[in-house]
Amino acid sequence: MYNPPQHREERVSVLHDAIRAARLATLVTVGSSGLEASHVPMLLDPEPPPFGTLHGHLARGNLQWRHATTEIQALALFLGPEAYISPAWYATKQRTGKVVPTWNYVAIHARGTVRFFDDPERLLALVTRLTEGREAVRSDPWDVGDAPEDFIRAQLKGIVGFELPIDRLEGKWKMSQNRPAEDRTGVVDGLTHEGGPAEIAVAQIMATINGGG
Repeated sequence: MYNPPQHREERVSVLHDAIRAARLATLVTVGSSGLEASHVPMLLDPEPPPFGTLHGHLARGNLQWRHATTEIQALALFLGPEAYISPAWYATKQRTGKVVPTWNYVAIHARGTVRFFDDPERLLALVTRLTEGREAVRSDPWDVGDAPEDFIRAQLKGIVGFELPIDRLEGKWKMSQNRPAEDRTGVVDGLTHEGGPAEIAVAQIMATINGGG
């Protein structure tokens, strides 16, 4: 992706945290049908270093897993907090008027050779981990074991798992780093006072990486 130096995030621990926080990912592959993409939750295993491995699954009826070629690396896309940035928040607007809207966001791209599998035990372990990761925050979490075993086994026949060892990991934190400090302060204030949870999340990131503004 286009990633100017001021926007690059290269700390693996920060990138891993952002991947784990993402609610949904996009798996993009190239194969006999050209480009194909699916939107799925993924798990991140930190092994092997330095970048780790992604795990997820597709519906068996989704033929992306049959079409994908291992000769071209797959791409997993993760999007973090994002928000529209109004030029009205810039101090520069008051002085020159020479400002335009933009968008601030966090994005992570992970590349590697994807491998598919349909072993029932591996699939069961995968869906159990995926479920536990989301249910753990609930006061009365649902467990895979709450459903009849024969029902779960039948459901597993309808999916295909994948793993993607990460060979290349890129992060882009586009957070108004190119703007003067007073403009960044104005953006943080605007997002905080006019926005919802997504905008406030962007403001918090900006305040952290831009030293408070």
